[in-house]
Amino acid sequence: MLPAVRRALVTSGVVLLLLILIGATYQGVATALERRRFPHPGRMIDVGAHQLHLYCAGQGAPTVVLEAPAMTMSAAWAWVQGDLAKTTRVCSYDRAGLGWSEAGDAPFAPEEVAPETSALLLKARERGPFVIAGVEFGAALATLYAARYPEDVAALVLVNPPGAFSGQEAAKPSARFVALSPWLARTGALRATRTLSASAGELPQPSAGAMRAFLNRPDHLTRAASELARWDDTIRLSEAATLRRGLPLTQVEVEGDDRVALLANRRNAQDVTDAIARAVTRVRSGR
Repeated sequence: MLPAVRRALVTSGVVLLLLILIGATYQGVATALERRRFPHPGRMIDVGAHQLHLYCAGQGAPTVVLEAPAMTMSAAWAWVQGDLAKTTRVCSYDRAGLGWSEAGDAPFAPEEVAPETSALLLKARERGPFVIAGVEFGAALATLYAARYPEDVAALVLVNPPGAFSGQEAAKPSARFVALSPWLARTGALRATRTLSASAGELPQPSAGAMRAFLNRPDHLTRAASELARWDDTIRLSEAATLRRGLPLTQVEVEGDDRVALLANRRNAQDVTDAIARAVTRVRSGR
């Protein structure tokens, strides 16, 4: 190899290493600041091997339980939860390893989400039967909950459930990018480019800031990647699930294929709020 070429390669390597170190330092400092700036707004509930974050607001029955889309967390529901809390009790939570919730030792398994959610609500002393609402991947998980605990569910609201509407099959994320995202976060590349976090800006504060923070966090993204690796299994289970006969079921389609922006968009959030509010009214009237 020519000396000039060797020097160029060495120089390029040194510059790349320096950029990675700078990015990692930037990421570490920013994350430390965000931990203090965005404490969890709800309660940490022990569900056995770990704690889950549950945030409830409002008063009245039935209580609405919100299941977030893939890669997101309880903060994604900020518009919807804030509006619904004016008329009934509404709870959002972070699945294990996402947002403020601890991951525990077990890998993600779609069939374990419902039992864990049930334990969370029981230990938090939230009373059912609930109106369960889920978006996209969360709609599949909400369906699994309603199938496993039929007596605990008064109504089910599914927003953009995969495969239910035209174009939803294409919403499956890039497995390669999702798998790389924790590593890109560690180098500060995701934070610098705002590749994932830009869409969260339409949420109200402090939820927008919290969402942006976690979409730049390697731990959150690692768990999100493990969920999405079981996408097909989760959808298959939800499609095979048997719901209670007569269970009020509402399906809603909102615009957009960016799962972070689905609920951040104010118009979408209002459409989802209205659908859930109608389900609550139906339960209250006994219809």
